[in-house]
Amino acid sequence: MTVGTTILDKAKMERRTVLTEFESKELLKQAGIPVIETRLVKTRKETISVSKELGFPVVLKIASPDIVHKSDSGGVKLDIANATQAGRAYAEIMSSIKHKYPGAVIHGLTVQKMARPGIEVIVGMSKDPQFGPVIMFGLGGILVELLKDVSFRIVPITREDAAEMIREIKGYPLLEGYRGQEPANITALEDLMVRVSQFVEQTPEIKELDLNPIFAYKDKVIALDARVILED
Repeated sequence: MTVGTTILDKAKMERRTVLTEFESKELLKQAGIPVIETRLVKTRKETISVSKELGFPVVLKIASPDIVHKSDSGGVKLDIANATQAGRAYAEIMSSIKHKYPGAVIHGLTVQKMARPGIEVIVGMSKDPQFGPVIMFGLGGILVELLKDVSFRIVPITREDAAEMIREIKGYPLLEGYRGQEPANITALEDLMVRVSQFVEQTPEIKELDLNPIFAYKDKVIALDARVILED
């Protein structure tokens, strides 16, 4: 039995290949991969209640298997500071999505605490037709597309492989604490990458995986966003 069988079975039953961000995070959390606490809500009242429980400021995002680019569709609200803003943001997101994607399946909204800034990195996986699953590491956020500063290995990887991948990128000095900035916890990064490798190896249904951004701090690492695509 693979990790996250219930989530995967539900997607298969619904003939979906794209998991929502919430489903992706739940799957990864079950595999021991550190992701930020994320809660699914379905009403305005629930949004306010969960936001208070997690503690402001929070981030609200649309949860839909039919909407990949959440920000472009008005489906993301950042830095929500109080209950009034949370209620207003819920209404604005739902209104925007219903207007732009009238036929989309909506699971609700996700609520997560606004994380303090850290060094942004990415860990991803895609399947090569010849080599099978290939894992990637690099600087995250918008930098991954701008700089294309990444390293690759074939799954499975060892901790030594993970250490080499991290040190191969040109941006490695940033992780060491460039010009007095807080350094990243390299050991925690290595651990995350090995766990992703193990998860991919144990879950052959997964075609693509992206953790971006991952915030790397001096004491821990945590994935803020996640995307999982399944085989057809």
